[in-house]
Amino acid sequence: MSNHNIIKTFLSVSACRLTRFGLRVMHRGGTTLPGRSAMLFDKKILEVVSRGMHIIVVTGTNGKTTTCSMLRNALQENGIEPLSNISGANLLTGITAEFTALSTLTGHPKRKYAIVECDEGALKKVVPLIKPDVIVVTNLFRDQLDRYGEVMHTLEEIRKGVSLVPETTLCLNADCSLTSSLAMDVPNPVYYYGIGKTAATGTDNPDGLSDAKYCIKCGTEYNYDYHTYAHLGGFVCPKCGYKRATPSLNVEDIRITSKGSDISVRFTEFDQRKKDADAVSKKDSGSNDKKRTKLVNVHIGLPALYNVYNAIAAISAFDAIGWKKSKILKSLESVSSSFGRMESFNYNNVDIQMILVKNPAGCNQSLSYLSSLGEDYVAVLCLNDKTADGHDISWIWDADHEKVAQDVHCKKLYVSGTRAGDMMIRLKYAGADTSSIEMIEDNRKLIEAMTSHSLPVFILPNYTSMLSLRAELSSVTGKKEFWKDQK
Repeated sequence: MSNHNIIKTFLSVSACRLTRFGLRVMHRGGTTLPGRSAMLFDKKILEVVSRGMHIIVVTGTNGKTTTCSMLRNALQENGIEPLSNISGANLLTGITAEFTALSTLTGHPKRKYAIVECDEGALKKVVPLIKPDVIVVTNLFRDQLDRYGEVMHTLEEIRKGVSLVPETTLCLNADCSLTSSLAMDVPNPVYYYGIGKTAATGTDNPDGLSDAKYCIKCGTEYNYDYHTYAHLGGFVCPKCGYKRATPSLNVEDIRITSKGSDISVRFTEFDQRKKDADAVSKKDSGSNDKKRTKLVNVHIGLPALYNVYNAIAAISAFDAIGWKKSKILKSLESVSSSFGRMESFNYNNVDIQMILVKNPAGCNQSLSYLSSLGEDYVAVLCLNDKTADGHDISWIWDADHEKVAQDVHCKKLYVSGTRAGDMMIRLKYAGADTSSIEMIEDNRKLIEAMTSHSLPVFILPNYTSMLSLRAELSSVTGKKEFWKDQK
């Protein structure tokens, strides 16, 4: 490295650290501004401070944060502290901030491993710089129409990113016809994961949603052997033959309770796994991977079908990179919720669970989870329309709010946020008793009201409403701000 480059790196790292320190003195997280400060001196500082690291990137519409949390937990339980953007700051500036802050003044990374959540639109900017070992794509659903446009545009954004790192292994959801199509005409090794027919809910689309009704290759309507939810399942095009790929990781049975999920997973040996084993795989040199297929029972410490998808996405990444998968299978038993994603709180002796929702497919899964509990509860629906949420909130009419509005176990409904009025109207049209709906704009008053019933509370916020309400809940319950857990 030339003297000029050394000076640029020194200034970039120093600017990042000083900015983050100043922000945290002011009790702010410092997730993106430090990255911008670093990039003032070197626009490609991320390439320098990530050099030589083993990196897994997770992208896709739903499940990024929880999948990253599962991967991070697996490494931590094996004595390895990875770099990770746990705050969810998943654009180029936020990712740059995390890597740069955890490097030496000369730009050498202080950690060997990284688990990175990356926004779909930012992938093409991030991955050419960090050159990840693995990219996981969880799924693709219609999301933030005013920002990304239709789902095909999001798909093309991810495809651009993938095309820039041809040696990176792709872990793709075999049940998503859009995600699977990323394997077309690329040289990358591909590891498929999915939920098989024996574990699925049925042959019909259980929630009536589909963001991928027609074949991406020829435009013919897909046939399905089964659905899991939305357009995920055993798709096949009757005209050109494009169909669900045979996965290296296939779930054959699922049993979900309010306490967690038990699944049976069949592994088929991934022929293109990387040859250079790392610290995780060297710790355990068992013979299980020598078998072509193996059926394994796995307990996941989180409920709901979408968390099964998150778990198998994490397992696939662990396996594809060449790490010993028994390590992550064990760690999933103790996995906990992450930053607003089924995160638990307790206030006034009332259990509170916060479940981030941001599009129809994810919202339907959360609503199905609530209506399946079979016990009385209070529901809180928070809706903002700020830039980070997407200004178009019309998606709430596509989500099946009837599942909660007409649930006899839902004893009270609260609405909040900048578009609380729209949510109230949606619930009225869904059949909710108007006397059971109350609008409260102030977060502290909302917390007091929702915990006055002595019933479990479930909060379904979109992104910025989650941030503000979570901050207030953290304050009254004594939970740390997310950045205080970062090392």
